[in-house]
Amino acid sequence: MTKHSPGWRHNYAFINNIQAHYVEQAATGLQEKATVVFCHGFPMLWFSWHRQIPVIADAGYRVIAPSMRGMGQSEAPEEPEAYSVDEITADLVGLLDHCGVERAVFVGIDFGAFAIQDLALRYPERVEAIICLENPAAPHNPDKPPLTEYREMGEQHFLHIEYFREPPRADAELAAAPREFLRKVMWILSGSANYFDVFKHPPGTSYLDAMPETPPLPWPWLSELELEFFVSEYSQSGFTGGLNWYRSMDIKWAQRKPFEGVQSQVPAWFIGSERDVDLEGFHGEDPIGLMRAIFPHLMDVKMIPKSGHMIALEAADELNVVLLDYLARISTA
Repeated sequence: MTKHSPGWRHNYAFINNIQAHYVEQAATGLQEKATVVFCHGFPMLWFSWHRQIPVIADAGYRVIAPSMRGMGQSEAPEEPEAYSVDEITADLVGLLDHCGVERAVFVGIDFGAFAIQDLALRYPERVEAIICLENPAAPHNPDKPPLTEYREMGEQHFLHIEYFREPPRADAELAAAPREFLRKVMWILSGSANYFDVFKHPPGTSYLDAMPETPPLPWPWLSELELEFFVSEYSQSGFTGGLNWYRSMDIKWAQRKPFEGVQSQVPAWFIGSERDVDLEGFHGEDPIGLMRAIFPHLMDVKMIPKSGHMIALEAADELNVVLLDYLARISTA
């Protein structure tokens, strides 16, 4: 595990009509190479990047890690419509404007990866490059909205997206047991577990019941104190904001329709895990081909062995090596 003294600071600003929180660390050295923006998904936080932030800053980059809307200390609108592509990309453009950044390299995972892909298609002038982790392309079945597709899957067996779809059940159950949920979901998303075991449970099962019990903490990649940070943040925010990223999937699908077949000229890079559930089960037989169809300038693909979806924590040192290599190549391009 990489050891660094954190030099970040917490910031709060009114951006795109919500109160936003982001963490920033200045570049080490006299000459700043570029700005790198880290975008997380669910059930992650800016803190998911805490092993990357100081390493990238020490290499000469200004680092910004927002709490994506609805999660952590950023405001969480109640309605799913507030989590559309238009709103999320406006958040990121507004963040750049607030920080005085013209162009940045964006790193994203999970919903954060989809967010930076949308940003690159809509605001290419603000994006120097994107580095996507685990998720190569947003759901884009041209004939069927994603929540309809997932509802059909959820009729056969437990599926987390179907469980999340309609409030208030999931909101209440997760809020009543944040520590149990976060511990279980981080474990089952990791390379140490098999996420698809949850599919063995029938429709209507609680997510908490569908996931197996975990080994006691600490794990090789997560301490009790680190888990407690996630628990504290989600205990305060609740889970509705994070779940609204799922509940707005059909809205985002419709907003992406005009961009079907459009290719971005923004340079793209991809880092995956050999045991990632999304790569294995949610992006078809050729996930990298899906990304290359949208980003023809896909410069490199790296797969990290043994890790799962929690790559930034599970394989922090390995990920940092690849990120530094990619950033150096982006800076000299």
